[in-house]
Amino acid sequence: MSRSHPHPVQLQSMGPQDALATLPPPPLPPQPAVQNPSSHPWASQCGPPPWGLSCLLALQHILVLASLLCVSHLLLLQNLPQGELSYSPAQLLASSLFSCGVSTTLQIWIGSRLPLVQAPSLEFLVPALVLTSQKLPLAIRTPGNSSLVLRLCGGPGCHGLALRNTSLREVSGAVVVSGVLQGTLGLLGSPGHLFSHCGPLVLAPSLVVAGFSAHREVSLFCSTHWGLALLLILVMVICSQHLGSCQLPRCPWRPASASSPHTHIPVFRLLSVLIPVACVWIISALLGLSFIPPELSASPKAPWIWLPHPGEWDWPLLTPRAVAAGISMALAASTSSLGCYALCGRLLQLPSPPPHACNRGLSLEGLGSVLAGLLGSPLGTASSFPNVGTVSLIQAGSRRVAHLVGLLCVGLGLSPRLAQLLTTIPLPVLGGVLGVTQAVVLSTGFSSFHLADIDSGRNVFIVGFSVFMALLLPRWLQEAPVLSTGWSPLDVLLRSLLTEPIFLAGLLGFLLENTIPGTRLERGLGQGLPSPFSTQEAQVPQKSREKAAKEYQLPFPTQNWSPCIPQPFRCLCPLPEDPRNEEGGACEPGETADLLLGFGEQCPESSRELRSQ
Repeated sequence: MSRSHPHPVQLQSMGPQDALATLPPPPLPPQPAVQNPSSHPWASQCGPPPWGLSCLLALQHILVLASLLCVSHLLLLQNLPQGELSYSPAQLLASSLFSCGVSTTLQIWIGSRLPLVQAPSLEFLVPALVLTSQKLPLAIRTPGNSSLVLRLCGGPGCHGLALRNTSLREVSGAVVVSGVLQGTLGLLGSPGHLFSHCGPLVLAPSLVVAGFSAHREVSLFCSTHWGLALLLILVMVICSQHLGSCQLPRCPWRPASASSPHTHIPVFRLLSVLIPVACVWIISALLGLSFIPPELSASPKAPWIWLPHPGEWDWPLLTPRAVAAGISMALAASTSSLGCYALCGRLLQLPSPPPHACNRGLSLEGLGSVLAGLLGSPLGTASSFPNVGTVSLIQAGSRRVAHLVGLLCVGLGLSPRLAQLLTTIPLPVLGGVLGVTQAVVLSTGFSSFHLADIDSGRNVFIVGFSVFMALLLPRWLQEAPVLSTGWSPLDVLLRSLLTEPIFLAGLLGFLLENTIPGTRLERGLGQGLPSPFSTQEAQVPQKSREKAAKEYQLPFPTQNWSPCIPQPFRCLCPLPEDPRNEEGGACEPGETADLLLGFGEQCPESSRELRSQ
């Protein structure tokens, strides 16, 4: 293996046809600066990444997705009343995987167009836990009538099979409500309009809080065996950081005539999740250690082949409490997803997502949540922060890989027995994977503060107040007496919203950023960059205009549908007169509408272009 020069390695994005653009650069005047060798992507030398490598990268995202699935389902099932479900937990996992696969495929095709993996995020788990932790209603069928009447279960004898299934159906009803509300907001264009007012001081606190939000779940899983968890984290750090520049001498899967025999790929960095998980999983098996919780243990009732369809077990239960929890899910998931869009675009060196891409993305996420709720899943779908952290960790993103993740999720969703294999991964391994990826999200949040004037007293107050209060309020509600207003749905809504850290950070940051006076340069919205940035980097916003129109536009087969879309829903399509479709139109000299500017040293445009299919 050969070690490259110790320079910062830039994040590269692979095209959906999975070629990094290899177009010859236009003739430029001679530059006195020396080109950084590490700025040349490995894929530009190795050619388009092959299907084998794409499958390995997709498998890594499946492992990260498995950590979220196991965390959310395990905590929810443990919070339900005692008893057995009328169906196996493997079918719950399969229904979630199926909806995640469908939502991921739609998101990449006609959604935000970013290589984002859809997963049951923790923003759905918090309202679900609030909904099931309060006094739960028991559905009783009245004699001579097919309607359901809800009565509160107060005695210990109520904890039975009917109550457990009813609680799960009520959570599924909340997921359906959240999907309908989220899709409606996207169709009306609200997310895109709000996103255009979100600068670095709104997005950065949200990313920081998102990184902190899963620390309890990570510690819970890692505490099952700290030795294996620390070993996994150590191997992941070594592979991604210490051995990140170690490259394979050549690409053995490429034909000899297709490329130069001297091409290299950073195999340890690209597989910095798969290699550690495989090693620690094997060690755990050799030691005879088993960490399968009884809530997710294997069940003989799980079929090999199963076609998910709505209403197979029972239809979701819509109650006022479920509607309240669904509203909280929709608001929190929308805030989280908008942060994912901005983070993924920045990691791939793309311009900030335009409003029409945000609107389409949230609309299709809502559709995925509706599908998940109708299939009986207790959790909806949203853009996954840990999977975006994986993109930053391996420094590679591709639409082809994200498409493969969607297909693998659909395949696992059609076979509950295969989906149950994910539960055999040791819990400390899942906790370690989730911890490292969340730490990367946290670090990107901190790195976003430099886009604004962090020495400004205004900005210092906004950042500190938003982050601290977003972490304080959920903790205070856990220690304080139960919030009671006299009406159970309102209690569920308030408690759900006030225990969502990402929603609180986004809301507080948005209100303070847009109400406290400040200049555009102070808020990080001006084109004037700090002195460490070079003049060449200051030209990135100007070049990003055409790039945004190319990367976020609808794919070619669907572009002809734009004239057929009703006028109220034209917010889903880019405006022909403004290819960037961002607020403010053309910028005056010295100003820019870009919210998140590129970071680090500028790579050639061909190394970052995410080509449209």
